[in-house]
This record gives sequence, C-alpha cells and structure tokens, in this order.
Amino acid sequence: MTVSMTGFAARRGQGAGHTWAWDIRSVNGKGLDLRLRVPDWIDGLELALRGEIAKAMGRGNVSLSLKVARDGMADGAEALRVNGPALNAVLRAMAEVEQAAMDTNLTLAPANAADVLAVRGVLDTSAAEVDSAPLRAAILADLPALLAEFSAMRAAEGAVLARVIAAQLDTLARLTAEAATEAEARRAASGAALREALLRVLETLDGLDETRLAQELALLAVKNDVTEELDRLAAHIDAARALLADPGPVGRKFDFLMQEFMREANTLCSKAQSMALTRIGLDLKTVIDQMREQVQNVE
Repeated sequence: MTVSMTGFAARRGQGAGHTWAWDIRSVNGKGLDLRLRVPDWIDGLELALRGEIAKAMGRGNVSLSLKVARDGMADGAEALRVNGPALNAVLRAMAEVEQAAMDTNLTLAPANAADVLAVRGVLDTSAAEVDSAPLRAAILADLPALLAEFSAMRAAEGAVLARVIAAQLDTLARLTAEAATEAEARRAASGAALREALLRVLETLDGLDETRLAQELALLAVKNDVTEELDRLAAHIDAARALLADPGPVGRKFDFLMQEFMREANTLCSKAQSMALTRIGLDLKTVIDQMREQVQNVE
C-alpha cells in the first residue's frame, strides 16, 4: 500500500483534570523531521511523543502542536494562587502602618481583600505546581487515536497517488511499445541506408579496405541500436509496479528508479535518428518528469 507523506489530523482529549487539543500535519521530506510544540512543564512528554511518532512513520516533515488547559479554564489561561509568604509580609506591613497612624492620631480607610490582592507579589499567576505524571500518561494514552487518524489520511492520499502513478506507468508502457515498433521499422530503413552509403563509398574510393569499412558501419549500427534502452525501460516499469504493491516505505527506491527512467529516455533520444522515435522519447521524458513529481510525496 502506497502511503503519502502529506497528511493532517486534529483531536481533543480530556483526563487527569485537564483538557487538550492536538494538531498534527506533515509534508514531504528526505527524512523524518519532527517539530513539536508541547507544554514543557509536563516532564518527559516531548521525548515520549517523539519516540511514538517515529514508530508510526518513516519519512516526512511532521509538525505537532499540543495545547493543554485545566478543566474549566480556557486554553492558555493560568492558574491563580496566593503567595503565602508575600501575603504575610504585606499583612505585617499593613499592621505596622496602621499602628503608626494610630500613634499619630491618624485614621486610615479600612483595606479590603481586593486591595491586598492588588499588591504586587501577593497573587501568583504562574501555573500551579502539579504532579504531571498522571497527565502525561493520559495524553500518551490518547496519542494512538490521533496517529491512527493521521495515518488513515496519509494512506488515503497514498491511494490517490498510487492510482496516478499506475496510470503514468501504463502510459510509459504504451510509449515503450511504440518506441520498439518504431525502432524495428527504423532498423530496416537504416540497414538499407547503410548499404547504399557503403556502395557509394566503394564506387568513389580506390584501394579502400571493404572489410574494415563494413565493420565500421556495423559498429555504427550497433551504437544506434536502442534495444537495450527499451528493455531497461520495460524492466523499470515492472519494478515500479512492484513498488506500488509493496506495503513498506518505498519512496527512496522510487526516487532512485526515476533517475534510471530518465537516463534511459535521454539515451533513447540521443540514439533516435528518427523524428518519430525522437517524439516518442520526448513523450517518455515528459511522463517520467510528471511521475517524478508524484513520487516526491511517497513515503
């Protein structure tokens, strides 16, 4: 089954007194590049996530975002708590001020709780310290469902890729067959042209080694023969179809195979010596280049 490196999934979860929201997406890449944005106050979470994601996929540039909030709080909201030492210090200072005012017969307006909380340092807005182990376990337990959705989308994209590539391989097979037919027709015409050239040379030159000349012309005919290129193209098509049926990651093998496809098509064009065969060779190169763009997304 062909798998694409392009995919997306989003999911929400809840547990251990918290809610969270996942977002994971990927595009093609030469290797596996993981970029994670997760809360750093959950000990060991990022390392565990990296390990699980690496098991689920072989290649791609993967970005994962995780937002965590306490139940009943909006994403990104901070827990509020009173800083005990700061509060005690403020209350002692207030008592001293009130006593000093009384000593000088001054009357101060009474302070309320809001006034005390407004003093800098009394209200701590940083996240409350919690044991993150239960939360980490709950989040990791929710991860397989996210990865399953993500892998399903990559597989669906891969199925579309496979159909496109299979159709392109069918086109390559048809063009290769046309090239073989044209090469056979060219062979007969080339043989007649070589014989005529040989006769003309023999008529105009004296003392020419006829055997040597025939050997050179035969060597030229061999150099222009495209049978090997056509055979290799057919073999590459069979290999590509086998890769489409391979259940494992085949993207790297496909990348290499595309280079071999283009090499044979280029050689075919250089040996063509026929407008019809040259046209077929150019059509082959066009389809190969289109297929290479699709292959770039195969895992």
